Amino acid sequence: MGQTLDIKKIFSVLALIAGALVLAFLIAKKGILIAIIGALVPLLIIYIASVFKRPQIGLWTAFILNYFVLGITRYLPAPLGLAIDSLLVLTILAIFFQYFYDREVWNKSRTKLTVVAFIWFGYALFQLVNPETLSREAWFYAMRGVALYMVLVIPLTFILFDRYKDFNIYLHLWIVFALLGFIKGMMQKTIGPDPWEQAWLDGGGALTHILFGKLRIFSFFSDAGQYGAAMGHVGIVMLVIAINGRSIKEKIFYGVPAGLFIFGMMTSGTRGAIAVLAAGFVIYLILTKNIRMITIGGIVGLLIIIFFKFTTIGNANYEIRRMRTGFDSDNPSLQTRITNQKKLRTYLSTRPFGGGIGSSGNWGQRFTPNTFLANTPTDSWYVMIWAEQGVIGLYLHLGILFFILIRSSYVIMFRIKDPWLKAKMQGITAGLAGVMAASYGNGVLGQMPTGIILYMGMAFLFLGPKFDLEITKKTTKTKTFYLTIK
Repeated sequence: MGQTLDIKKIFSVLALIAGALVLAFLIAKKGILIAIIGALVPLLIIYIASVFKRPQIGLWTAFILNYFVLGITRYLPAPLGLAIDSLLVLTILAIFFQYFYDREVWNKSRTKLTVVAFIWFGYALFQLVNPETLSREAWFYAMRGVALYMVLVIPLTFILFDRYKDFNIYLHLWIVFALLGFIKGMMQKTIGPDPWEQAWLDGGGALTHILFGKLRIFSFFSDAGQYGAAMGHVGIVMLVIAINGRSIKEKIFYGVPAGLFIFGMMTSGTRGAIAVLAAGFVIYLILTKNIRMITIGGIVGLLIIIFFKFTTIGNANYEIRRMRTGFDSDNPSLQTRITNQKKLRTYLSTRPFGGGIGSSGNWGQRFTPNTFLANTPTDSWYVMIWAEQGVIGLYLHLGILFFILIRSSYVIMFRIKDPWLKAKMQGITAGLAGVMAASYGNGVLGQMPTGIILYMGMAFLFLGPKFDLEITKKTTKTKTFYLTIK
């Protein structure tokens, strides 16, 4: 036995020496990058093993990486967006191997939300045979944000995060990473862009991100539009929760970040982001079923519109001045968008299924640069859906979104009993409505990080009744315990 152990030790030492010599040779030939890769491989193996043991790790990692992946490409040019796809697929494989025979686990994802997600994904697959589709490669890249993440994230959330505790982790992680985005944005505002960000601006980003000598803050997001919308999204969610806080501590915990996020939204110079707050707050007031609050909110909303549209108060402040242009119907940017939409209407009148996913915007410029759609700006998420998937795709997409919004609103208003859970669900629903509204002016909904955050939020909205039951059972058990010990 001892001799066997000695032989194993000798072989282990020889293997380590051989590995070290191979690594040293590769470093000498290929440089330090090989050493970094060599060091990361064991960590990657450990991580994959952890995901197969606890698949929740994979989905949380995708949630976190989703926040940074586009910003990282300014420092490390690489198709890192595919890392999100890989993480989601890895998580699915982990569930498959761990729960293959556990029908109860898979049944968790059998919901109406999953069904509509698959219907939308099915329509995206149909676009492969759309005769107008000119590039299958463009379809692959663009389809991910349009439909793939939705059909992967929603079932995974139902399967892995079906406890009230998971929902709270989601909210708190969202605050943490949104705060990191805000801090990075304030660094750009006060210190200025770092060398890599400046290189991005010099490479063409300045055309849309430096207006009248002022930098539109973009943090580590893809652009200022996405940063502004993301800040508005998390801002309205946390504001609604803060308003309903059960204690001063809770009001501060959610209210202070909400104020910072709304300020961050304003520094982005993204006029359309104000729609996130406006639409989100309107939906929140409706969900309260409180006539007094709806009246007060309506008056406040009217005063805000009057402030921006009919006064010049605060024009010395760039952020206020920039937001005010969003209320100007004669704004040149708005007129250009209207002109482009007229062109698209003519083009799409004979194309009910659109020009194919990936035929417009950046993907169109990359894969089919000489086509009409590639050279006609869509600007809006819905206009992009209309251009690429036709009027049929647009109606289907809007129908799905409004089904989710209306169904969630009904559950919150008439089925959820716990007031604290109801407040959180009101916040998520307000955020969904806000992003839907902002997507009319900007390509917000399917972009990182908003898309994955929104899809997880949709699943949590559908899990609301389950969370309510879980809270009720816990409360009943606690009351029973105290009655027993008395």
